[in-house]
Amino acid sequence: MALTPAEPSGGHHESVKTPEAAVVQLDSVRKEFGGITALDGVSLEIRPGEAVAVMGPSGSGKSTLLNMIAGLDRPSSGSVVVNGENITRMGEAALARFRRHHIGMVFQFFNLLDDLPALENVALAGRLVGVPARKARARATELLDELGLADRRDAYPAVLSGGERQRVGVARALMNRPALLLADEPTGALDSRTGEQVIDLLLDLNRMGQTLLLVTHDQHLATRCATRLVDFMDGRVVREAALERHEPWIAR
Repeated sequence: MALTPAEPSGGHHESVKTPEAAVVQLDSVRKEFGGITALDGVSLEIRPGEAVAVMGPSGSGKSTLLNMIAGLDRPSSGSVVVNGENITRMGEAALARFRRHHIGMVFQFFNLLDDLPALENVALAGRLVGVPARKARARATELLDELGLADRRDAYPAVLSGGERQRVGVARALMNRPALLLADEPTGALDSRTGEQVIDLLLDLNRMGQTLLLVTHDQHLATRCATRLVDFMDGRVVREAALERHEPWIAR
């Protein structure tokens, strides 16, 4: 199926991983900004197929953690390993290639290109890793069809609803079959009904095997989607708890 997310994408990496290897492993990660400690010795592991929700007040370190895992920022000390690669040792160009192949990102405010229709917004993620144009558009078409946007492929972001734009963002994030899907407040800019649709989509993806990391203030999103909760405070993990999802899954 088009939404099968666990198939590895392209790119050459020398690390050898077993099926049980962690998708994310942080070891004593510390990050300081001008004397302010944003992350204070954080160690965290995310296993394949988990859906982990990171919660905490503003300024607790959630966004810094996300940026570290995405390779958008570097730790002051400690190591970050994603999909078997120590990304703290990579140069900027290698990091950019790694992100495109192995990490999908879903943003609160969508981050779509206004001058491209939905299909091209999604296909562009494939083109950036060298997928031929025809093949990229074919996969983008499959993803949009699976996400209920078959009749919106040629629509530009300005005429899409918030929920439609977020679904295009999810399709773009899944384009290269990432090992890890990062979602930063994915329902934060949506009304409650549309947010519920996005929650259902993320839940479906995780049930099909996609590893998720959700950074959110939304307790409902966390308890619906996540299998584990990580609470942050003052740059530290103060609590981890397994979550049991009670909502029945209905195939759509």
